This record gives sequence, C-alpha cells and structure tokens, in this order.
Amino acid sequence: MGFEIRAFPGSVSVLLEGKELLRHSEESPLLYIGRGDETIRMFRGNFDIRDRVSQRLALRLLSVEGGALRFGHPALGGELHLTLQEENGLLFAHARLDEPGWNRLWLRLPAERGEHVTGGGEQFSCLDLRGRRFPIWTREQGVGRNRLTEITRLADAADGSGGDYHTTFFPQPTLVSSRLYFAHLMNREYAELDFEAEDFHEIGVWSTDARFVFGVGASFAELTEKLTALLGRQPELPDWAMKGLWLGVQGGTERACSLEKRCREHGVDLSAVWIQDWEGKRVTSFGKRLQWDWRWDRALYPGLDEVIRQDAGTAWMGYINPYLVEGGVLFREAREKGYFVKRPEGGDYLFDFGEYDCGVVDLTLPAAFDWYKNVIKENLIGLGFRGWMADFGEYLPADAVCHGGSGREMHNLWPVLWARCNREAVEESGLLGNCVFFMRAGGAESQRYATLVWAGDQCADWSDDDGLPSVITASLTLGMSGFGLHCSDIGGYTTLFHLKRDEELMLRWLEQACFTPVMRTHEGNRPDTNVQLYDSERCLAAAARLTAVHTALLPYLRACVRENAEKGAPVMRPLFWLAPGEERAWRRDNYSYLLGSELLVAPVVTPQTEERGVWLPEGNWVLLWSGEPYRGGEHSVPAPFGKPPVFYREGTPWEALFLEIAGM
Repeated sequence: MGFEIRAFPGSVSVLLEGKELLRHSEESPLLYIGRGDETIRMFRGNFDIRDRVSQRLALRLLSVEGGALRFGHPALGGELHLTLQEENGLLFAHARLDEPGWNRLWLRLPAERGEHVTGGGEQFSCLDLRGRRFPIWTREQGVGRNRLTEITRLADAADGSGGDYHTTFFPQPTLVSSRLYFAHLMNREYAELDFEAEDFHEIGVWSTDARFVFGVGASFAELTEKLTALLGRQPELPDWAMKGLWLGVQGGTERACSLEKRCREHGVDLSAVWIQDWEGKRVTSFGKRLQWDWRWDRALYPGLDEVIRQDAGTAWMGYINPYLVEGGVLFREAREKGYFVKRPEGGDYLFDFGEYDCGVVDLTLPAAFDWYKNVIKENLIGLGFRGWMADFGEYLPADAVCHGGSGREMHNLWPVLWARCNREAVEESGLLGNCVFFMRAGGAESQRYATLVWAGDQCADWSDDDGLPSVITASLTLGMSGFGLHCSDIGGYTTLFHLKRDEELMLRWLEQACFTPVMRTHEGNRPDTNVQLYDSERCLAAAARLTAVHTALLPYLRACVRENAEKGAPVMRPLFWLAPGEERAWRRDNYSYLLGSELLVAPVVTPQTEERGVWLPEGNWVLLWSGEPYRGGEHSVPAPFGKPPVFYREGTPWEALFLEIAGM
C-alpha cells in the first residue's frame, strides 16, 4: 500500500500502509521551531539540564508537492522543508530549516484517548510512557530514582546522586504505540519524548535539522522486526553464557578459586567466574572500587593466567571502562599520545569519579579508538577472558572538546562508540559468538554492537523504581526499543545508608534471574554488608536448584535468543505483546513478562509473599510446577520459595522439556 499524502487547503495527513502517522491543520500544527538556551551541569555522571525556550512558533503549511512539504511563518526569513520518502517499508521524514538563530524543533504526532506508548530505551519506572515526559540524555540512573522516597532524598543531600523516574543509562528517542506503529528520531542531540497531552505526542530536539523514521505493523513482532532491521540486532549468545550461573567474586586468586570450589561442591552449576577487580582495587567512602588502569594486578591475582588456562570448562570474565585513572601506566601513555578528550580552554579533561580523577579516552579520534581497542585485545582477551563488563559510557561532559565535535553533540553517541570499540576487539580476535561483553550505557544502534545489557546499579531492595521490580520494567521497555538481551545484578548492587541485601531478597532475585537469558551475581559496592550467594546453606541450595533449572532451559533459551538475532523479537516480552489493546496488559504493576513465546513468568517482587496475584492473557495456561490448568484472567497463585509463578501454554511443542523441569 505504501505511504500516502492527503492534502487539503491548509491541512495535510500522511499515512503509511493506511495508518495515519502525521497530521497538520491550522488548529493542530505538525511542526514548531524555536530558540532556546541551555545549561548543562555534570557531577559524577549526574546531569542537571535546564532549557530556557525564549521563542516558539507554530509553523503554517505553505505547499505540498509530492513528498516535499513547505512550512513557514511571518517571523521567519526562510522556510522549513519536510521531505518524505518510503524505503524498505519504512517512512523517512527529514525536517530542515536553514536559518541562523533557531535551534529547537518539535514534531507532533496525533494521539488517541486510551492509546498506550512504550519504548524510550531502558525505562525503569514506566512501562506505559503516557502522561510523562522523558529527556533523552544518557546519564547515571541515580539512587532510588524517585524524588518522593527517603533513599533518593538522602542521596541527593549527600552528593546530588538521587535519580528520578526518567534518569537512565540507556535512553533512546523511540516510541512504540498500541496503535501498532513506531516513531524514531535519528538525531543524537539532546531530545525529549513528551506524552503529557491527551491528543498528541511530541518529539523535541535541540536542532533544526531532524530526521525521523516511522514503521507500522500488524503486531508487535512485526514492529520490532522492522525496528531492529533499522537499528541492528545482537548476535546469538554462546551456550556457556546461558547455562547455570556467572559467579561474581573478587579479592584475589585464592579467594575467587575458593568460592568457585565452595559453590561447585554445593551443586551450583557455574558456567563463568566474573572477577571485576582483576586489575586491582581501591577503597572509597562509597565502598570498594577498582583500579582503573586495565592491567593484570599480579600481586592480587598471582597465577591468574594459569588458573584460566587450566579451568577450561569455566569462562573467566573481567571488567573495563573507557576511563583511565590519573597516574596509571595507561593514563600516562594516553596523555603522551594526546588521546584524551580536551577542555574548552585546552588541556586534558579530567574529572572526579568519586575521590579519584580520570581522563576520558577520545573515542571519536581514530588513533585513540584503535589504541583502546588494542588494550582490550591485549590485556583482557590476551589474558584469556571470554567476556567482561564494559562499564560506564555516560560521563562525557557537554563542554568537552572531542575530535568529532563538542561533548554536547557527542554525548548520546558516546556509549554507542564504546560498544563498537568492544565489538571490534572481539571480532578482530575471532571470538564473536563465543565472547560476551555486557554494558549498562547505550543509545540507538547499541543494538548493532553490544552483545548483552545489564540493568545497572539497582538498590539492594524491593523498591519499584530502583529495586528488584525495576529490572523487569527495564528489560521490557528496552526489548520494545530493539535490544532483546537483558540481565541484572542478582540481589542488587547499591548498598548505601540503611540499605543492605538480605537473604530473602537474594533468593527472590535468584528466582527472577533464572527466567532471563543470563544469571549473574554481584557482591555489590559493600560486599561485607550484603548477604552473598555463598554465605548460607539455604542460599547455596536454592542456587543449586535454580541454576539446574536454568541449564535445563538451555534448548528453549537458545531458540529464544536465535529469534532475537534473526527477527529482533526480545527474549523478555511484555504481556501486551499478545494483546496490544488489552488495558490490563499495559499495567506495570503486573510485574510479569513472557519469556519467549511459550512461558509467562510472574516473579515475586515483594517481601514476605508466598502467594501473588497474576493476570494471564486469554487462552489456556499450565502452572509449571504443579501442572494445574489456568484460563486467562485474574488468579491468586502459590509462590513458595524456589517456585515463583511460571506458566506455559497448553499444547506447547516444548511441553516435554517443561515437564522435565517441573520435576526438578
């Protein structure tokens, strides 16, 4: 059917495959332009962004000639041109105003009452984005992520590190509507998705040269297939990554090997040992941090190369980020070569990461990019690591000077460049498909480079916005934004003020992680305060059983991951995947999701709970553990420890596997 423009005097409507996507009239303008002045302040990855818009004009339609639309205003000396073109079933729209002095543009999309919207990258507080506004600027997610909570208030009072509902490591200017279309802004500049109005959605960007892409489909499966064809897809994970557990430990060779042995002796199926402090450690007021010089600390980890070589059945994994601590060997080399991002007045841009200063490797400078890629190849892959946490990527200041442009222009691109740096190191080492690096920061087209995303630094608690429940929302919004492989720190990471991980939280988080692509633990920023997997017989017994379940799921997970690689269908999917128009499916407080097409998972996300309410989409479902049949609708379901509510479709071709797991 293609795209169609319906023009009338003073108005126009644009349709793709019969679905209206753009509409302009004198009463409801399509485009606005404006002038604004922003201030952007950063402190340890937390950004305070203020925008003062001094003028905003609604543009008038002047003419429609084929796919070229002209807009103007008496206050303008020139015209804004909107060109429309269809390619590969998508509609591309380019809005451009060539007139100095204007630096803001807004595009409005028609909205309907009762319409739901998701996407926006990785959002932790909202599954349905309607009613709120979302800045698109990668940053620290912040502690607590809710201005009404005590933990956020305490973090703000301490050092301004409290988050808000919209703060995220991985924002993306993409909306996916229950009307079964998506809209994506291709620009990298600061942008906003505004869903506060009832009759329109608005995409704003700090530019007057903006490119948009639209796609429509008969289902969310078709939409994500088109979106990921545009942005990229992740390769399939190796089998070892989806088996058992990645054990996160630290503290040296003897301790890591001892804890690995303890877990194995208690029947825990370990596929990997993740040692983030392989390069050394430092202690700050925040907790135990790392020595950001990305070289093997032979004193802390003597004989590590030999341990990795002899433990061939285990994937040993490390850690790296794109910053170098002042005074380190790599720091001195980068400074001598001129590889750091610069200050506006000249000189290397060093800033505080929490009681130590670091330089930022300029990933837009080809020589610096290649040098850092070789650091990964030589220091991590060369040591024998089969994966690592590729951390950070959000800390580029807006006033920095990069080879490729200003920090303001490069900021949202930065985590994508960081992902590409890691990806090329893996590919050039011939390890793609057998090596996994996992990231927290991202942006549009991270889909093309990163192999896995983890949710970041959740609080070790049950809070909706920054605890266990938030990782479910994060996985679903990110999946609908085109990145379908997601995991989290089991038990949470951030332990500050009164927070600390207890045994119940650890056990319930283990259950949730069992039904995701990857299970991985983290000792947290204050390991001695938190309950650890290996602390008690109860935790070890639970981990032994759940890692066995996760390993038994491997054939099914493999099929789900392959579908993500081939078609962009996320492994973890929201319930509205099956029922786009069903109001109940869009409620975030379901805290349930589809794992592939055949399983529905309803983790326990509140303490002292042994029974939870579950909403099932229409159809016939079977409770995994008991074989009890359920029909679509509201149910109260038993949720004893180790057996969270998990259902499979009646008559599924995977029934034999699920029956085997039910007996475990």
